[in-house]
Amino acid sequence: MAKIAFILLCHKDPGAIIDQAERLTAAGDCMAIHFDASADPAAYKEIREALDDNPNVAFAKKRIKCGWGEWSLVQATLHAMRAAVDEFPRATHFYMLSGDCMAIKSATYAHEALDSNDVDYIESFDFFASDWIKTGMKADRLIYRHWFNERAKKWLFYTSYELQKKLGLKRDIPSDLQMMIGSQWWCLRRRTVEWVLDFTRDRPDVMRFFKTTWIPDETFFQTLVRHLVPSDEIKTRTLTFLMFTDYGMPVTFYNDHYDLLLSQDFLFARKVSADALELKERLGDLYASERMDFQTSNEGLTLFKFLTGRGRIGRRFAPRFWERESSLGRERELMVIACKKWHVAKRLLSRILEHTDLKGAEYLFDEEGSVLPDLGGIQTTLDKRTRHRRALMRLLYDHYEQNRMVICLDPSNLDLLTDLFSDNSTTRLLEIECRFEDEYLLGHAKRVGLAGEMTPQDTIDRLLPTVRQNFLFESDQIKDADFPNYFKVSENVPQEANIAPLMAFLDVTEDKAREILNIDYLFED
Repeated sequence: MAKIAFILLCHKDPGAIIDQAERLTAAGDCMAIHFDASADPAAYKEIREALDDNPNVAFAKKRIKCGWGEWSLVQATLHAMRAAVDEFPRATHFYMLSGDCMAIKSATYAHEALDSNDVDYIESFDFFASDWIKTGMKADRLIYRHWFNERAKKWLFYTSYELQKKLGLKRDIPSDLQMMIGSQWWCLRRRTVEWVLDFTRDRPDVMRFFKTTWIPDETFFQTLVRHLVPSDEIKTRTLTFLMFTDYGMPVTFYNDHYDLLLSQDFLFARKVSADALELKERLGDLYASERMDFQTSNEGLTLFKFLTGRGRIGRRFAPRFWERESSLGRERELMVIACKKWHVAKRLLSRILEHTDLKGAEYLFDEEGSVLPDLGGIQTTLDKRTRHRRALMRLLYDHYEQNRMVICLDPSNLDLLTDLFSDNSTTRLLEIECRFEDEYLLGHAKRVGLAGEMTPQDTIDRLLPTVRQNFLFESDQIKDADFPNYFKVSENVPQEANIAPLMAFLDVTEDKAREILNIDYLFED
């Protein structure tokens, strides 16, 4: 049976650290703690007094001052690892934690999961070939020496960096190492940890190199594990669930995230708010339980983007100076059908094209597979269509040799809709109001990755009202925009009431509007 030695680096909140240590060791596991030497001495004293009598807790024999991005974080980890190896000879796995991590599965489940796969869990991607680093310094993290902390001594950090670049003082990477990168939240087998510790003693040249790299906690263990362990014994992933906002900050979990966390295919989550007392209590009870029936659907990242995106209102398509004269043309008319149920809008568009001489396109800014003529390549991807939206529309008008056209657009595309209405062409909008049954909402949630086949029912019960409210929110935004030439047809009124708005939208006769709407299954799913 697996026995975990948790490696904990911490610098604050002694009460939470004590609770975490007691909770994890009560389930039969153990912990080695490194408490930052620059932190409050009284806090460290409180931790020692509370945990010194716990045989399953050890402390790093040497404490150092830690700084973000520095070698000190790796050195502190190595001190805690050595303490864990020495004090806990029966530990089979060593799991890196922070003070705000919490288990999101039971200890029984975690031990069985580790027993079932004899591998190391660590993100380990090629430093140069992968796109793991999205912005900022990349190769320069390694090929130049970084002696100063970028946050604490910014001027010295960048002055020394720029001076090295100016003087051409690049250095070589150790020739026998393939540099790797990944998250610092790993879980390694005992044999691997012992190999890493041996390597640190046997290769002072490598240690000297990493000591002056920048953010080495994202490269040191990732590179050494890949160097020392056969590839088929490495799972390139972390067992700790974490997400980042658009601004690169870790997402914090609160009391209402319990169901979301349990449904993720991870053993721990980071980071749990210090104020989420109910969540901490529930997760603590969970780890001590014997529960094994976890249904993992892994929709967390998509769900987070959906929920946070609901609150953002901004102008995505601000006018660019080279597009100010790129109007569709004053003589042209654009008719936009906005509907969340895409199949309903497509049916109506099909009827319009069948019974009029108008041309049009389905969800060309929302659906990659939307059928479009060859327009020289601008139509090939959603990204190209959106970036060159007015050029795309002009080409469509030219292709069809018409000045009137109908397109479908998802109601969530308010920014694009606003941009189209700002053009000096004539734009009309027809919103189709539909009813959203739970079955449809669930299907939508699955299609966009908010839920999966294994999503627990209680999570679905909480999610569906949010999805429904989001649809209503999008509709309200369209109404609040106060677009001119706005019309609406609805599933909730008699068909007769939809004739007048369709007449005005298309500028057709009453008979023609009746002919278009003469379809029994327009709103059916």
